[in-house]
Amino acid sequence: MNSPLLFAVLLILTLMSYWFGIKRSLNVVGGPAHKKELACLPEQFGLLTAMVCGLPALITLLIFNSAEQLVIEQLLTSTLPENIKSLSSIDLGLYLNNIRSLATTETPDALINSISNSNDSIVQVQHQAALTLQALYQQSTWLKTALVLIVAVVSVTLLVKQFSITFKARQKAEAIVSALLVASSAIAILTTLGIVVSVLFESIQFFKSVAPSDFMFGTQWSPQTAMRVDQVAGSGSFGAVPLFAGTMLITFIAMLLAVPVGLMIAIYLSQYASAKLRSFAKPMLEVLAGIPTVVYGFFAALTVAPVIRNMGEHFGLSVASESALAAGLVMGTMIIPFVSSLSEDAISAVPKALKEASLGMGATHSETVVKVLLPAALPGIVGAILLAISRAIGETMIVVMAAGMAANLTANPLDSVTTVTVQIVTLLTGDQEFDSPKTLAAFALGLMLFITTLGLNILALKVVRKYREQYE
Repeated sequence: MNSPLLFAVLLILTLMSYWFGIKRSLNVVGGPAHKKELACLPEQFGLLTAMVCGLPALITLLIFNSAEQLVIEQLLTSTLPENIKSLSSIDLGLYLNNIRSLATTETPDALINSISNSNDSIVQVQHQAALTLQALYQQSTWLKTALVLIVAVVSVTLLVKQFSITFKARQKAEAIVSALLVASSAIAILTTLGIVVSVLFESIQFFKSVAPSDFMFGTQWSPQTAMRVDQVAGSGSFGAVPLFAGTMLITFIAMLLAVPVGLMIAIYLSQYASAKLRSFAKPMLEVLAGIPTVVYGFFAALTVAPVIRNMGEHFGLSVASESALAAGLVMGTMIIPFVSSLSEDAISAVPKALKEASLGMGATHSETVVKVLLPAALPGIVGAILLAISRAIGETMIVVMAAGMAANLTANPLDSVTTVTVQIVTLLTGDQEFDSPKTLAAFALGLMLFITTLGLNILALKVVRKYREQYE
């Protein structure tokens, strides 16, 4: 049976093992009338039995699925003629893709007929390989089914043999849950390390071709490089300063709008608005966070940018058709729900005793908000602002449609600029060879962006720790 069906069968076995564990524990103690003599509740025996049935079998299924394709390809390759085995990795991969396509589209009878009726040795080899691949897939399916079911049954059998009146089922179930939580945390950490290592490795390859000083301090960004010596394309300029300057400029404009407006909305909703208005206004505000960013990009390009350009022309200013100001304002509008919602939650979480004590001492409502509630909620507010900054730095569509793709080093919000994320997308769009500085530059930009956001996180933690210590 295939993996989804096998997973469904495994789920049914897990539910049945829960019932079996309860019945087995009651049989050990001599019936339901004596269940109080057990060290744990019968339901806890059932829960432990279900865990022992489902988890090892599920892990076996995941490991089998992850290694299945690789093992089958190795076995299939071993059956191919020597002239095909000696092909390059790319050509061999294409050949195996053709075999997989035949195995999935043709029936075994059709493949056998093609082998017997064709006089072309190449066609015969391909169809024979496809027939072999179908047999390997079938054998793998049966082996996977048998292995998963055996693991589930054996695990339950070994567990229920240990059941006794003094068996501590609850403690063992809690130990399994604790191990799952630790494993989940480890997976998150290892995933982060994997991302960092992969980006770092590709960045090192890039810095072998481009000096780190030229990349980090260069003021010209033109990643187009010549494919041949005689081609007119330039040697490429990889100065990332304009990209980070454009990123910071747009982020700064967005934060100028999102942080004050978001904080004022949060203060109003948490302290001044009625419960009826709050229940209506907060969900409506959070709708802004669910609008696709491409819609914001259209709004910025078709509405905000022309308005800013017309206003600039009215006052005699030169405004680019795609400006950082348009992108920043629309991005700030998009980020307002992040700041307001999280800040409102942080302010509302402050104990009411602090507010009542401040009002009891004669402070006004506004003074209580500024001098008591905001300092107490500062860690949550800083976290909201940090999330908003990260959201702004990682935004792509709004910048592409409203700010353009020109790498201009400028602090003028009326000029066209670009950001790091836009250039990463541009460099990795389409079929790329990961051996040229142009493509590898995307990984170097990603590494610098990671270091920048890491620095912002460390700074935010220090600010939170400092003010929290002062308050406590």
